[in-house]
Amino acid sequence: MNFDDVIEKMSDEIIQKTQEIIRIRSVEGDPLPGKPFGQGIGEVIDYMLQLGSSMGFKTKNLDGYAGYIEYGEGTDLIGILAHLDVVPEGNGWTYPPYAAEIHDGKIYGRGSMDDKGPAMASLYAMKAIKDSGIKLNKRVRLILGLDEESGWQCIEHYKKVEEIPSCAFTPDGDYPVIYAEKGIVNYKFSQKISQQDSPVKIISIKGGNRPNMVADFCEAVLAVNPDIFKDASDKINKLIDDSGFNINIHIEGYKIILESHGQSAHGSTPEIGINAISQLMTVIYKFMKMLNIKHEFIDFYGESISLEIYGDSLGCAVEDEVSGKLTFNIGLIDANEDYMETIANIRYPVTYEESDIYDRIIKAVSKYGIQVDKIEHQKPLYVPKDNPLVQKLMKVYKEFTGDTTSEPLAIGGGTYARAIDNAVAFGAAFPGELELAHQKDEYIKIDSLIKSTKIYARAIYELAK
Repeated sequence: MNFDDVIEKMSDEIIQKTQEIIRIRSVEGDPLPGKPFGQGIGEVIDYMLQLGSSMGFKTKNLDGYAGYIEYGEGTDLIGILAHLDVVPEGNGWTYPPYAAEIHDGKIYGRGSMDDKGPAMASLYAMKAIKDSGIKLNKRVRLILGLDEESGWQCIEHYKKVEEIPSCAFTPDGDYPVIYAEKGIVNYKFSQKISQQDSPVKIISIKGGNRPNMVADFCEAVLAVNPDIFKDASDKINKLIDDSGFNINIHIEGYKIILESHGQSAHGSTPEIGINAISQLMTVIYKFMKMLNIKHEFIDFYGESISLEIYGDSLGCAVEDEVSGKLTFNIGLIDANEDYMETIANIRYPVTYEESDIYDRIIKAVSKYGIQVDKIEHQKPLYVPKDNPLVQKLMKVYKEFTGDTTSEPLAIGGGTYARAIDNAVAFGAAFPGELELAHQKDEYIKIDSLIKSTKIYARAIYELAK
């Protein structure tokens, strides 16, 4: 079916509503009654459900954990899994991250691409089918998660209290179709420390926003004995100059304050970011070595992690033909005079088990006395290319775009598709578009937003007719 004319007439409204939802700062906050993920997320689900209801769809708020918007008839349920929460905005934006300003045909804002714009495209795709007067033989349910970026409690709650779709797609990835997603695991590396007799003491180190973001800022405060202060400050200044890192140094009495600036990126693509934590820890490690100071946690970081993004020195640099190399990102660090911890976000190939990765890392860190704890894990997703769901979505994409050469993709990112069986990611980033999720200056092209709406309308029709 061709829904293009209907969607073109709604295009101004689609743009306006996408701007409105971006302006809601739906970052996880302190829980409130009926709003387990905080005020902003409570506002965003209310907004979306009210919009869906105004279109004549059935809507439901699931205790503030998730919600859904549904259309159609029949016993079979087709799912669209989207999320309305966003990661923190980070620093260095050209345009305000929640103003949803339009520049050069792009809507700028946190969540514009991940995942509010695509969620809005999915909703208006459902509206296009409804406005066209088409009766579906199956129900279509746009499931709206509210905790996708930090824990997935939303989708777990949904699965406890609601019907599970027989198949689904999520508009939270890339076109044409993502059939394989690496496993995701977060490990906390921690250690109690003693610095009683050290001539350089770490007072604090703090950096990063989330495990699944490349850290764009990190700060350390070091206390230095007066006897060696001049020599120490000269050495660390030279180390910073030689490194080429964007690190500022401030002196307060006999304290050295270091501020490391990086570039944020999605945790699944650490190669396109600049990790402020790893820059700073690498400098501190070299600084301690120059002064012959032993510090087990700093040594562990400098020798086992440093600037690496594939886990080589941790012994977990594995890869497979389906999904490629393991990636390793340090997203958070928190340290004081007595304790240090850092959290790594690891994306491992689909043919490996999480235990394979854990065993390798434990072996590598044993000599440093580091505690390793698994704090979150999502198994890999793998839906074969010949699966009917993959085939139907590929057909829709190829017919709409005329792209006959693209093949299904394997990625390091994690989408809601892995939350249920028989689900894949389908858009909303087109081939060649920049990967801007979790980065500053995130945007969605207006042309791509409208095209995705048209594609999703066709996909819904094909799956539910």
